[in-house]
Amino acid sequence: MNSGKTLQPGLKGHAEIVVAEQHTAPHVGSGRVHVLATPVMVNLMEAAALRAVEGRLPPGHQTVGTHLDITHVAATPVGMRVRAYAELTQVEKRTLTFKVHAEDEKERIGEGVHERIIINLERFDIRMQEKLKLIGKS
Repeated sequence: MNSGKTLQPGLKGHAEIVVAEQHTAPHVGSGRVHVLATPVMVNLMEAAALRAVEGRLPPGHQTVGTHLDITHVAATPVGMRVRAYAELTQVEKRTLTFKVHAEDEKERIGEGVHERIIINLERFDIRMQEKLKLIGKS
């Protein structure tokens, strides 16, 4: 698979939400304070990375997250908009590295690095079915 023609550093994506109760730490089980949950912020960052490369992968291929190194440095209350940004900074064989950050309407709330790997969906699905056979689920 040659992704070098369409996947180049500099590609950007973003994702956003308005924080609602379902995005808070108590709702997702990551804390007790009713503010944007860290896992939700991370999910937005991953969504932004996906959007950066959307439509640029060969047919039958997709990306999956493999590494996150993220800080969450400021709380965001319910009702405030949050936007996450991702920029593809490195393409090394099947590994895509993104610089990511998120901000609310007041300030930057988190940042870091996210890696995704390009997978062949057919091979991936076969591996998942074989894995299920190990526990008698297929």
